[in-house]
Amino acid sequence: MFKLLLCTRYLRTRFIALASVISVMLGVATMIVVNSVMAGFSTEMRFRLHGLLSDVLVETFSLDGEWDPEKWMTVLKETAGDDIEAMSPTVEVFGLIHFKYGGNWITQNVSIVGIDPVSKAKVGALPEHLENYKPVKDDDGNIVRAPLYAATIPPSWDLHPTYLEERRERINRSRAFDPVDEPATSSTEDDSDAAIKEFAQEGGEQESTDPTAPHKARVYIGFQLVTMPYVDKETGKTRQLTMAGPGDDIKISTVTAGRPPQPCHFYATVVDTFKSGMSEYDSHLVFCNIEELQRMRGMIDPDSGERAFTRIQIKLREGADPDTVVEKLKAALPAGKFHVSTWEKKQGPLLAAVEVEAAILNVLLFLIVAVAGFGILAIFYMIVVEKTRDIGILKSLGASSRGVMTIFLSYGVSLGIVGSGVGVIAGLLFVRYINQIEGGLTWLTGRKVFDETIYYFPSIPTKTYPMMVFWVALGAVTIAVLASVLPARRAAGLHPVRALRHE
Repeated sequence: MFKLLLCTRYLRTRFIALASVISVMLGVATMIVVNSVMAGFSTEMRFRLHGLLSDVLVETFSLDGEWDPEKWMTVLKETAGDDIEAMSPTVEVFGLIHFKYGGNWITQNVSIVGIDPVSKAKVGALPEHLENYKPVKDDDGNIVRAPLYAATIPPSWDLHPTYLEERRERINRSRAFDPVDEPATSSTEDDSDAAIKEFAQEGGEQESTDPTAPHKARVYIGFQLVTMPYVDKETGKTRQLTMAGPGDDIKISTVTAGRPPQPCHFYATVVDTFKSGMSEYDSHLVFCNIEELQRMRGMIDPDSGERAFTRIQIKLREGADPDTVVEKLKAALPAGKFHVSTWEKKQGPLLAAVEVEAAILNVLLFLIVAVAGFGILAIFYMIVVEKTRDIGILKSLGASSRGVMTIFLSYGVSLGIVGSGVGVIAGLLFVRYINQIEGGLTWLTGRKVFDETIYYFPSIPTKTYPMMVFWVALGAVTIAVLASVLPARRAAGLHPVRALRHE
């Protein structure tokens, strides 16, 4: 009983005990906050990386591709059986896009991906990244326009009537003025009829003689390719300047398949923009209708009508093991023609970098808790020295060495439990209100602490795992106990007579 009485008394009355509790609390709270934010970033990033990639990728080694995707998809289905839920053939090739804004040509290098939007939506999260499937919000977050398409409507290459009408009005209006004064984004605004005809001879062509009709080639273009951030001088807020959007035309330059590759160019009409949340995608990808891309690259056999592909994206059923499926497919496909991998292996370096960063942060944060442990060790040594005579009195009254050791060990456990408990509560509260705290710091400092244009998240993502909280708290208690072992052994080893004579 006297052990519990002494532990409680020291814990309540000693200011130095409060300092130990605070040090443990700060270490635990910091580890919980940082781990939750890192887990949130990692989870969100993995979701966004996976969003435009399927579970398994079968890629050809050559940009020329392989013929007859239906035949190879049959082979894949027979090999993996019910593990495959859906497949989508694509064509991927490097290229350039050109569009005019403010009287100047803008050229950017891109990866052009030919897709069928319906089958692509079955193997990856395509619709939820397209802007036409999202509401339009103002700067205050208020919805000013509902989504143009419901989530249940599959994506297509049809230009929405709203943009089609705007396109017609813009082109008809521009044709009434001198071409020098025309805006820069639609095909008739960019070029005279002679230039269009010349470019069509190189590979581009329009769907009809109607100058307002969209081109046969249609694209979903990355958000960052056609927007430019700028700071509003009046409000000081960062806004996005849109240089091209749905209904506008762009020029695409790439190379044909075959030996040797030849340059090819064609016009395409922007149907929608996509924003996946991954800068690697949004600033580099352009999705094109696969039929037009195959035709422009010469990937359609004129005799048989067979088409070529460069990649087959595969979505696996729930519970299927991706690594097992990959091994089966590698054994079934001819060596030297295809490369098979999971989406995680495809993005391996990026995911590995995040995991290494999280591990290093955990080590550094663990050192913070370890510092608190050394503080407890020093404090306990001071207490043992200060209370040497009291320890001698206890021993002379019959307290055993084990009993004296238990007092200090219990004191260490108490400090660890209280500090960890308060740290867990503080850490979870901080994580729960982290975006409100960020808003307060932004208001206080006058600078955006978490800028969406830099981190590419609308808010700070967090994810808290109960087991992570448990192990952090348990680790802190363990460190506190270990830090009290040495002083407890020293106290238990004191001789009663010598302790009573201590000055």
